[in-house]
Parts: sequence; C-alpha cells; structure tokens
Amino acid sequence: MAQTTFDLADIKRRMAGAVQSFKGDLASLRSGRASANMLDPIMVEAYGARTPLSQLATVSVPEPRLLSVQVWDRSMVNAVDKAVRESDLGLNPQTEGQVLRIRIPELNEQRRKEMVKVAHKYAEEAKISVRHVRRDGIDVVKKLEKDGDMTKDDATRNSDLVQKATDQHIAEIDQALATKEKEILHV
Repeated sequence: MAQTTFDLADIKRRMAGAVQSFKGDLASLRSGRASANMLDPIMVEAYGARTPLSQLATVSVPEPRLLSVQVWDRSMVNAVDKAVRESDLGLNPQTEGQVLRIRIPELNEQRRKEMVKVAHKYAEEAKISVRHVRRDGIDVVKKLEKDGDMTKDDATRNSDLVQKATDQHIAEIDQALATKEKEILHV
C-alpha cells in the first residue's frame, strides 16, 4: 500500500489552481466592453459532444463593443449561434456566412446586478474548492498523526500551515471579486 505523505506545496498548488480557475471565470463576465475570452465558458453541441467554442471558432474584437466569431466549419455555424443565444450572457449574434457578429449591448442597472450575482456565485464555488483542498490536507495530517507517522506538534503546525494557505487563497478570491464587482458596477 502506498505511504501517505503530507505535501504542503501540492496543497498550495491545488488551491492556486482553484483561484486561477475562478479568475478565468471572472474574465468571462462582461463589464460592458467586448472581450475575446467572454465566450470561453460557452459549450457547443458539436460532432455528438459538448465542445468549447474556442475549439470551433476564432473569436476577435474588431471594435470595443463588438465580437466577431469566425466559425471554421460551415456546418457548425447554426450550433455555435444557438449556443451563444442560449448562454446566460444575454447576447444576440448576427450571422453573416461563417462569421457571427455579436454586438455587446450597454449594461443596464439590472443586468449589472445580475452579473455581480454570477460573480459572487463563481467566488463561492472557488472558495468551496479551496476548502475541499484544505479538508483533504487536514485529513492527511490527522491520518499521519493517528498512524504515528507524525507527532502531535507537527500535526498542529501542519494543520496551521494548511489553514494559513487557505486564508491566503480565500483572501485572493475576495480581492479579485471586489475588483471585478467594481468594474461591473462602474458606469
């Protein structure tokens, strides 16, 4: 049976991964300006599987309030159009051959508040991921202590290190959320 070991660097790496994923989700939220990565979370029903939009088309920003989606396969244009319309981004693409032009509408107060709610949901999911990693790390520490492979003092110290890493990553999530919320609500 494999020996269980405590690896703080791995725990921090996994927490940082959750934070990076969260920042990617935040980048996809629009703040009134067009951004090529705002379409990243869109999945398209293509070739019998759910495929990320980025694997079916090139997204560019020709103007500050316009996205251009160049679909590579002509047969996928309708599927991409449908996926964009059905996403919770509130976008309405115009099809011109294999190119979808998506005007980014001005955000009204209600839509801004909805975007902030989505950002808070992403933040909560990221915090839950970080807490799951913390739980896994503390479980390993408790198991090692129980099995006699770690002293009580080491177990306490390592648990404190895991908690400190958790606090740092959650603070980073809160900071990123506050910045994005300010960006979304700025008129």
